[in-house]
Amino acid sequence: MDVGAIPVPAAGSWAPGKVAELLGVSPVTLRSWSARYGIGPSARSEGRHRRYSDADVRRLQHMQRLITRGMPVREAAAAAFTAAPRPRVPAGDRVRELTEAAEDLQFEAVAALIDETLSTLGAAAAWTDVLVPVLRELGDRWQRGDVCFASEWALTTEASFALERFGRQFPDTVPGRPVLLACCPAERHSLPMEALRATLAESGVPVRYLGQLVPAETLTDLAERLDPVLVVLWSMAAPTADDRLVLRLRDLGRDVVAAGPGWAHLGERGFTTVDDLGTAADLAAGRVSVS
Repeated sequence: MDVGAIPVPAAGSWAPGKVAELLGVSPVTLRSWSARYGIGPSARSEGRHRRYSDADVRRLQHMQRLITRGMPVREAAAAAFTAAPRPRVPAGDRVRELTEAAEDLQFEAVAALIDETLSTLGAAAAWTDVLVPVLRELGDRWQRGDVCFASEWALTTEASFALERFGRQFPDTVPGRPVLLACCPAERHSLPMEALRATLAESGVPVRYLGQLVPAETLTDLAERLDPVLVVLWSMAAPTADDRLVLRLRDLGRDVVAAGPGWAHLGERGFTTVDDLGTAADLAAGRVSVS
């Protein structure tokens, strides 16, 4: 089923028929689940008709995945709709499910899978153990000549949204000087920085993220005004690595870490480089703890 072809309703306003279509089950099955397990729609429209909320739909998708993995329907419903501990799912299974959903352009399924993975594993493990392997598989396919741009777009778009949702559940006003995350001005691949932002927010580290394609002048101005304890500057590939910007930030008295594989070709330039999320997160947390 091509979920991307199904019009997405307004937030929190999923009609039962549309939910049944999304899940690939009959409306009768959906009504049966509601009657037997108490997992019916929790919202009401202006006309007082029952509607499924976004959270209802994501729980139903999670329930359906548990059933696919072999769990009895009653247990799957209980696991998806209560605060009971979720069953452990091997990272390899998560990678396979996410890869298949992205390949089929099932945007809603991709979003639900990433949300579940983040809430279960946390941002760092979700990125390292699940999202990175899927992204590498897509990259390997490109190298083999398999054009899979649409699948990559589905994955990266929904991953970005999911990381934003995940990070927003943590306080945005943590006291202390922040860690400033930024992409080099010409860098368009920002997802690793978004994962780092979510990881730091989850860890209670004050963090500010500037996004992609921020001009150098704006970035240096913000670095002065926000007074960060550390600036993490990301580059995915050599053409975007801006070592002059690093030196400029250092001249302003900023502690700078150059993150990503784009810096590798520069060799020893006298500034710290990192190329994995765990190291970057540890460095950032360490700088905050001594500031």
